[in-house]
Amino acid sequence: MFAIIVTGGKQYKVQEGDVIFVEKLDVAEGESVKFEEVLAVSGETFVAGKPTVEGAYVTANVLKNGKGKKIHILKYKAKKDSKKKIGHRQPYTKVQIEKIFG
Repeated sequence: MFAIIVTGGKQYKVQEGDVIFVEKLDVAEGESVKFEEVLAVSGETFVAGKPTVEGAYVTANVLKNGKGKKIHILKYKAKKDSKKKIGHRQPYTKVQIEKIFG
């Protein structure tokens, strides 16, 4: 059984027991989160939503909140004696899928 959920503007195909990294959620570690925006559910039959499946949701347990690897950005303008180095670390939430309802 799998489901396609939307969170943080991205779509994820998940099964029970999967561990995924999603955009940062405002939930503390150890708590449970409920994803209600489910685009499709597959079990005995496949159900696609228009745009979402009515009454379907996915529960997950938050394992960790953290930051990803650092990305370095270098801006450079030739012949202008100009360069700028910038770094960025994207925050994420690591969740484990517990149950798919729908």
